[in-house]
Amino acid sequence: MRKFKFKIKDNQYEVDIVNIEDNIAEVVVNGTTYRVEVEQKIQTTKTPTLVRSKAEPSTDTHASVARTSSPSSPKGTGTIKCPLPGTVLKVHVKVGDVVKIGDKLLTLEAMKMENNINSDKEGLVRSIKVNERDSVLEGDILMEIGS
Repeated sequence: MRKFKFKIKDNQYEVDIVNIEDNIAEVVVNGTTYRVEVEQKIQTTKTPTLVRSKAEPSTDTHASVARTSSPSSPKGTGTIKCPLPGTVLKVHVKVGDVVKIGDKLLTLEAMKMENNINSDKEGLVRSIKVNERDSVLEGDILMEIGS
């Protein structure tokens, strides 16, 4: 219900809009109920729908590829993706560093909490795509790790 106050020729009117269907509005003016026909059709505003892109896992696997590999195949190549939106507080590695699984790569502030982003790959840090104080979104590539 919406409330309005009008002043017409020094007379005060308190108007409450109770209901609107098509172009008929039910209003209460100073305690008296009226059904009013509106000349143009009233468009009700709709709440916008938030559309998010599909979140990708930080590993570079595809659903059709098995999550295990043979012991002789090369390991540790790929990208590290951001797991949730936030701000990069500190980058703990630099290009050329060798990292192992579980090594701390960077600290991310998200929802007023500090989150450590650890490596899920082994290898050489090929490139770092973010700097400290950068804002990142879920799924953004943070760095590339190669062999």
